[in-house]
Amino acid sequence: METGDGPGGGLVECATAPRPLWLPYVAVARLALTTERARELGASVLLEPREGPLGWRSVVASPDGGELAF
Repeated sequence: METGDGPGGGLVECATAPRPLWLPYVAVARLALTTERARELGASVLLEPREGPLGWRSVVASPDGGELAF
């Protein structure tokens, strides 16, 4: 999903236990820094930054359970 000159992002379907979910993601310039900043702000890091088949990514969750990928 492109938003013009702003940040890009999209959705991916994840077959995770205990339930499948749709995981929104946001393109960021500095993945490790963004992931660490989310942790500092209270997020749980569910997936540390790592390289996958489509590039680098991480997954975080807010204290009330909302999940987001970078």
